[in-house]
Amino acid sequence: MLVLTRKRGERILVGDDIVITILEIKGDAIRIGVDAPSGVRIQRHEVIEAIAEANVAAASAHDAAADLAALLAARTPPEA
Repeated sequence: MLVLTRKRGERILVGDDIVITILEIKGDAIRIGVDAPSGVRIQRHEVIEAIAEANVAAASAHDAAADLAALLAARTPPEA
């Protein structure tokens, strides 16, 4: 990992076409701007983790529709 010290307004270049600019520093929060080609995905790590966790939860969720179908198939039809 490369660790850099930057001041407001200073930039970091990543490759030839990605520029990271320090926009603002307030206490322990830093606002950065990322200028990158439109084909480069830029995501916050915590959002990707939350999506992955939600996908795991959804994949392991109980399938209520299948249970209902099984109950309906197993029930005895009413006598006429």
